[in-house]
Amino acid sequence: MDIEKILQEIQEEIKPFMSQGKVADYIPALAKVDPDQFAMSVTLFDGTTHSIGCSDTKFSIQSISKVFTFTKSLNIYSKELYKRVGKEPSGNPFNSLVQLEYERGIPRNPFINAGAIVITDTLLSHYKNVNDTFEKVMDFIKAVAGDRAITHDQEVCDSEYAHGYRNLALANLMKSFGNLDNDVEDVVKTYFKHCSVTMSTKELSRAMLFLANHGTDPISNHRFITDNQAKRVNAMMLTCGHYDASGEFAFHVGLPGKSGVGGGIVAVVPKQMSIAVFSPRLNSWGNSLAGTQALELFSQKSGLSVF
Repeated sequence: MDIEKILQEIQEEIKPFMSQGKVADYIPALAKVDPDQFAMSVTLFDGTTHSIGCSDTKFSIQSISKVFTFTKSLNIYSKELYKRVGKEPSGNPFNSLVQLEYERGIPRNPFINAGAIVITDTLLSHYKNVNDTFEKVMDFIKAVAGDRAITHDQEVCDSEYAHGYRNLALANLMKSFGNLDNDVEDVVKTYFKHCSVTMSTKELSRAMLFLANHGTDPISNHRFITDNQAKRVNAMMLTCGHYDASGEFAFHVGLPGKSGVGGGIVAVVPKQMSIAVFSPRLNSWGNSLAGTQALELFSQKSGLSVF
């Protein structure tokens, strides 16, 4: 398979989609992002990376960070975690209050906002304070990416917190149902902080390799999580990784993946590779429009999917 050729073809074929959609302008710091950027990176098990576009450009990973925090929490709490967060697709917008009220403060899954806030709460309980919790999350991201230079964008973090009324509402609602143990503001601040981590497609595709290899990084041979835990994370990405468009993504792309409103998407091909794509304009579900199309084209041209 000629990955370079496939990527070059994708770069040409997604051009009509590049002008469609809009950036996440409800977060002021993200509204300023150049909407015409595009990047895609594929990292193989031997460490070889193939890229097109601005693959060294760092962007706000946003909800892709939920993969890292869920993995970290699952590794700490194992099955106990599912007492506080479900494992079913939501079928509703990622910040729905209605569903959370109806289900008495138990979020449907770890990848909607309420679920990720609960996951953050579990990490805060384990590591005791905001700074230590964020440091441990960052250490994990740096370890799986093999890059100690990864950081976060404080401007994005502050911008999200200043306009994060709905996320604060979600946290307060869960607190009222007894499903949040720590101070609401501490939890939400930590949540916004890990959402504001900045990475490039090269770094993200490298960081997802351990999930393509049953929890073990194929380059360093370091085991981060068990086979069983990696299976659970991948299953959650396949069924819940794109909010209420997760079925669409599974149908058209057929790979475990996770999106973020910063315009990034990651996907894994079990036992072969991991992929990251970046294009800031989003579709109506809050997922990268051109990025989703690029992954569909990659799946079609390579013949790779889990089905």
